[in-house]
Amino acid sequence: MTDPHHMPSELDVPSEAPDRNLALELVRVTEAAAIAAGRWVGRGDKNGADGAAVRAMRSLVSTVSMNGVVVIGEGEKDEAPMLFNGERIGDGTGPECDIAVDPIDGTTLTAKGMPNAIAVLAAAERGSMFDPSAVFYMDKLVTGPEAAEFVDIDAPVAVNIKRIAKAKRRQPGDVTVVILDRPRHQGLIEEVRAAGARIKLISDGDVAGSIYALREGTGVDLLLGVGGTPEGIISACAVKCLGGTIQGKLWPKDDEERQRAIDAGHDLDRVLTTDDLVSGENVFFVATGITDGELLQGVRYRSETATTESIVMRSKSGTVRKIDSEHQLRKLRAYSAVNFERAQ
Repeated sequence: MTDPHHMPSELDVPSEAPDRNLALELVRVTEAAAIAAGRWVGRGDKNGADGAAVRAMRSLVSTVSMNGVVVIGEGEKDEAPMLFNGERIGDGTGPECDIAVDPIDGTTLTAKGMPNAIAVLAAAERGSMFDPSAVFYMDKLVTGPEAAEFVDIDAPVAVNIKRIAKAKRRQPGDVTVVILDRPRHQGLIEEVRAAGARIKLISDGDVAGSIYALREGTGVDLLLGVGGTPEGIISACAVKCLGGTIQGKLWPKDDEERQRAIDAGHDLDRVLTTDDLVSGENVFFVATGITDGELLQGVRYRSETATTESIVMRSKSGTVRKIDSEHQLRKLRAYSAVNFERAQ
């Protein structure tokens, strides 16, 4: 059910002819992925969890009224059962969309029963998402609306922290930076600490980390560091909905990937902005919690039901909804090939 405290506003009613909030249909897809993946929480099998989430997502997304193409997927066509890049999804009617999917942002978190694993899906107008195929990694900076105009990924870390502190009327010691816990970030971690800021290390899940940096009340002000390019584009969809900024620079992992990127015409010194990563203005972002976290509560199972918590966002209206749902597992099975009542 939708948030009972949400009251319709003029932002929910576009000035032109009414159109659908596609995110309210897409949330059924992330709910299904989360319920399927939730059966694998703590089992130590991240591939099993991911496969269950992909099967559920594919099963439900075929019922959505859209003509979608997967731009940000889980692999190429020969890597089934992935939702592969270039795959057409939806029922073939409705709007043409670019689709970005991450059936589990945090497969390791799911396998280990750790916090903050989520199922994610984003959609935008066809042709509006950046093609991330040349380089898998991207150096990123993400912050919310208050400091968005003051940060620069090419500036020293200490400068950005001071600018954020000033924009938020704080001291640098009050700024918290979220960073993926990787050996490649050791120098970055030292720079942040030298600037006097606090650090929140995360083991996985930098889409959730980006949302922490964008939203008020999370205790996080900034995301820095190198993570996946696909996750950067999904995060850009969230930026479109929440405000703020993402800045990124492609980060080849070796000389071979660097040359491939250059051959594909990429300028590796170019700063990619939010609009470079997703240029659409009618962007939808949905996520459902798999394990408990600061952003969303994880899936809860009872004898015949499961409960989920989701966040649903649309850039055109600026509306952000939290949706709590109770699912009858037996009835879910009636219209899906996925058995939600046990791990497969």
